[in-house]
Amino acid sequence: MSYEVVLQNKYYLRELIESISLTESLDQIAYQASITLNIPGDFPGIEPGQEIRISGVPFGATKQVPLLHPGVVWECSSTASLIKKMTLTVYDCTIYLAKSEDECLFAAGGTASQRLKKYATDWKIKLGSLPDTKTRLKKSVYRAQTIYSMIMSDLKETVKSGGDMYIPRMTASGLELFKIGGNKTVWRLEGIEEATQSRTLEETVTRVKVLGTESGEDAPAKVLAIASGETAKFGVLQRIVQDDDVKTTEAAKKLAESMLTGKGVSYSVSCTDLNTVRAGDKVNFNGLGLIVTSVTHQLGDPGHMTLELSSFEDVKRRYFLDG
Repeated sequence: MSYEVVLQNKYYLRELIESISLTESLDQIAYQASITLNIPGDFPGIEPGQEIRISGVPFGATKQVPLLHPGVVWECSSTASLIKKMTLTVYDCTIYLAKSEDECLFAAGGTASQRLKKYATDWKIKLGSLPDTKTRLKKSVYRAQTIYSMIMSDLKETVKSGGDMYIPRMTASGLELFKIGGNKTVWRLEGIEEATQSRTLEETVTRVKVLGTESGEDAPAKVLAIASGETAKFGVLQRIVQDDDVKTTEAAKKLAESMLTGKGVSYSVSCTDLNTVRAGDKVNFNGLGLIVTSVTHQLGDPGHMTLELSSFEDVKRRYFLDG
């Protein structure tokens, strides 16, 4: 196998690997791996909390690069028979941001980039590339909740205020903010094993009404903006939005227009593996530029992967404008 697993920066486990899978989605922060090993009797053992990394050769390249690093062994289980097998669940170190809770108070005027620096510093997580998200955020009082939920609240407020979509992503260089669809190399999916297209009106929105958050006790809330879409085609499917992040008529209009959507279209694709593709990347499928909302890599020679794909607009509505 052309993949390497290194434990504690000391034990090279390539010869013990039976299988490796990597899984990531837009609704989780930590990249996850499942590793099955055949363990010899004299192996010193593996325990939760130990450092681990997974490396492999990207498609079209010749040298190995880290695929999941820095990683931590989160769970391990073993089965004793003629050959002892051990299964590891591994996450990158942002798992600590998903599992840890805190309270934070932020003054108005900071950006999501600036706040991410504080989260990472407090949890001693190395920082990588942090683009300026630019949008100035309102005052935030975060009561006991996970650090990841705070990060996503900051990023959602950024989008609702007209900014770009970013997700936190751990790389070998450190914790980064990755712009959705911002990958330099856009891979074309090939070697298609199976592809399913789903179409639905279940989450279709053809009219959006944005209300102010302040109103009299016996008076309706002030309407800040109304946007209409394909009402003639799909009928009136109206959504009411009342959000503290929206303060002006201009912001309300942008939010209303961004939430309009026709029929929902998503794709599930199984194909030849491209082991560097991650959630949030843009890929080319049948001539369409689509965003990866989740991906599972079954690493091997050759490997294969399963992806869930959506349009840029659907990703924005589902992951950043959902309340």
